[in-house]
Amino acid sequence: MKILIVGSGGREHALAWKLAQSPKVDDIFVAPGNGGTAGIAENVPIPDSHVPALARFAKERGVDLCVVGPEVPLVLGLANAMAKQDIPCFGPDAYAAQLEGSKSFAKLVMEHTGVPTARSATFDDYDSAKAYLDTHPIPVVIKADGLAAGKGVTVAATREEAEKALDTCMRKQSFGMAGERVVIEEALEGEEASFLALCDGKTVVPLASSQDHKAVGEGDTGPNTGGMGAYSPAPILPESELEKVCDLVARPVVEAMAASGHPFIGVLYAGLMVKDGAYKVLEYNVRFGDPECQPLLARLDSDLAELMLACVEGRLEPSMITWKPQTSCCVVMASQGYPGSYRTGMTIEGIDEAEELEGVTVFQAGTKIEAGRLVTSGGRVLGVTALGDDLKAAKERAYEAVDRIRFENSYVRRDIGDKGLVR
Repeated sequence: MKILIVGSGGREHALAWKLAQSPKVDDIFVAPGNGGTAGIAENVPIPDSHVPALARFAKERGVDLCVVGPEVPLVLGLANAMAKQDIPCFGPDAYAAQLEGSKSFAKLVMEHTGVPTARSATFDDYDSAKAYLDTHPIPVVIKADGLAAGKGVTVAATREEAEKALDTCMRKQSFGMAGERVVIEEALEGEEASFLALCDGKTVVPLASSQDHKAVGEGDTGPNTGGMGAYSPAPILPESELEKVCDLVARPVVEAMAASGHPFIGVLYAGLMVKDGAYKVLEYNVRFGDPECQPLLARLDSDLAELMLACVEGRLEPSMITWKPQTSCCVVMASQGYPGSYRTGMTIEGIDEAEELEGVTVFQAGTKIEAGRLVTSGGRVLGVTALGDDLKAAKERAYEAVDRIRFENSYVRRDIGDKGLVR
């Protein structure tokens, strides 16, 4: 079969790497791809937001399955466009993708289905939002309703920070249309975990747990990023709890989507806040997380192509998913300055040396081939992923691999996985 993967990050490199291992797969295209995908697939120079061009390419090249990595093409209706071409798509349609594309839509669905989440209110005009904010206890969370590339959420510790965040969204319109509507909600206490599940429209099967590290600085300090590292499994969300959490936060939502005539197909991701054994949903994503995808696929023992086909064909079963018993740890090597401004074009060396270590795979994100050299092209550059018999071993091996890789102005957090080690 021929597969088209849409996206250009470390998640898409990991998807291509895992799908290439399947005997069912003959050809893989990645649009637009990166320096890593170029080595195992054919990169296609179509931006992931160009839905008509992607659908046209898939039809012309006889693609059998479209696998969507990032959220933007899903929100823009790529699954709908593929359906018009009779091409199965691993990813929800535009309506169901609102679970990530609109914070207020997700809140309404959670309210309707009884999914536990923070108390909140939604506003379309600044004056009403400001009046509500003036009466809300601090800390408080301000969220741009739409997609803002991970930058539309502020956890305000002071009233001044909260007012600034509201002003940034609604008056300065720093996030464009995404900030025209805002959600103001209570700040939840606890520890975050990532819950992901495969869905075929009716059946929901949990994946192994994982934990992301969003803040740029060690000890979870500094601004939030797309993710500086992740590991799996996460002790904060033990395997014995996965079915309970699935019943609480995933199955009701998938049932609601099916009832609305928009069956959810693909990966449903719930960002959880965990406190004293209780779970509340911070947000939904409608795709694999990045970097959670990398350590999850490093541990996945099943044929990913077969799992995705089962999802799009409505025949998913729990027995299809098996895991390696090891722990995996992914450490993101970023460009100094990320998530702010940073330089690109730095030559990357040492990936081959890193991958000589047993159980290590280096997934490329912000990279490209330039004049025969692999160079940096983004903020998050590499996801150095290692397997180990336990978290301590996986972490040590991942950082040993990191230390073999060289590029100017590189930056890593050195505490990825420490929360799990404490537990």
